[in-house]
Amino acid sequence: MKQSFAAILTDLLLAFRNVMRQKRRAGFALAIIGGGVISMLLAGGFIQWVLDTMRESTIYSQLGHIQVVRPDYYQKGIADPYRYLLPQSSEAEAQIRKMPSVVTVTPRLSFVGLISLGDSTLSFMGDGVDPVGERHFEKYFFVEKGERLSPDDPTGIVIGQGLAANLGAKVGDKLVLMTSTAKGGMNASDVHIRGIFFTAEKSYDDGAIQVPIDLARELVRVKGATSWLVVLDKTSRTDAALASLRQMLDPKAFQLAPWHELADFYNKTVALFSRQVLVVDVLIGLIIVLSISNTLSMAVIERTSEIGTVMALGVRRRGVMRMFLFEGVLLGVLGGVLGGLIGWILSLVISAIGIPMPPPPGMESDFTGEITVNLGMIVEALLLAIVTTLLASLAPAWKAANMTIVDALRHQR
Repeated sequence: MKQSFAAILTDLLLAFRNVMRQKRRAGFALAIIGGGVISMLLAGGFIQWVLDTMRESTIYSQLGHIQVVRPDYYQKGIADPYRYLLPQSSEAEAQIRKMPSVVTVTPRLSFVGLISLGDSTLSFMGDGVDPVGERHFEKYFFVEKGERLSPDDPTGIVIGQGLAANLGAKVGDKLVLMTSTAKGGMNASDVHIRGIFFTAEKSYDDGAIQVPIDLARELVRVKGATSWLVVLDKTSRTDAALASLRQMLDPKAFQLAPWHELADFYNKTVALFSRQVLVVDVLIGLIIVLSISNTLSMAVIERTSEIGTVMALGVRRRGVMRMFLFEGVLLGVLGGVLGGLIGWILSLVISAIGIPMPPPPGMESDFTGEITVNLGMIVEALLLAIVTTLLASLAPAWKAANMTIVDALRHQR
């Protein structure tokens, strides 16, 4: 065992010396590998930041980490939500609030209707929310104009950016909300716009409003809520909290849904971006393979006489092949580590400065982007560098190992 380790260490030292013999060529190879790793980290880090921001915005503007509803609400409650109401207050809600990872539990009452401003009338999707409990959603629920909901303003509402634009509405305008009651009648209420909001999901902003939950209850003439939104201290604790809630709550009375089962738009975006990242990784891998293969092929040609000499001294073909494979892997490790370090530092610098981003299509507000690079991404990039350089080394190593001693010794440099 010790002899094998010593042999491997000797081969690595020899590979390092051989790599350093041609500093210019080695520098070029390291630049290609390191540049590929840096590109992978910066591109992947930006996409990761976009997805993280979208995930948190979806959670904190619409879904919460976990939703508690009545059984069959998602299957049948869309058509008749008021048959599946949760109580206005209950012991179950109090138990959920006592869980260590739970920050708050806030009720939501979903309803739909028509919203009118002057001669303009449009449909809307409404959420009756608790103005006090919703303060935990402030970080990702962006009110770009005006103010948030207030318990001191029972008829003040906030309206999505797209819906406000389609209505031609602005902060302070007086509107009329019309909706069906739980018993099939009609009801209406005069309201005014306190604020205009936007989230990471434009389709939501184009048709959504939020109103104080007491106003929503008056409009549809019910008590209670269609769902309870459970907000946790960390998104990563969703699955653990979900398991605890399933043990705590009666499944005949309550149904639980984590955010990732409800976030359809986010899930589709993740799938799309994952394919794009895969394409980038493949392209970077191909560039590394071609570059390192060319570098090692030139090394084999230049060292043909040397290969013949070591084979004449008794080194076996697999030993020659291992020598060139080690050189390729060593380039991958050095380039990967160097690129990973530089990429991580660049991500911190760029995030500190910020990336000015134009407004997404259909939205008015620009934003500042960042780059999120984590340990998993660095390890993935390092593995890509090592695997691609190993693959790139196979052909040159096989060529070197299959030379005949006589032809190799006759080679003129």
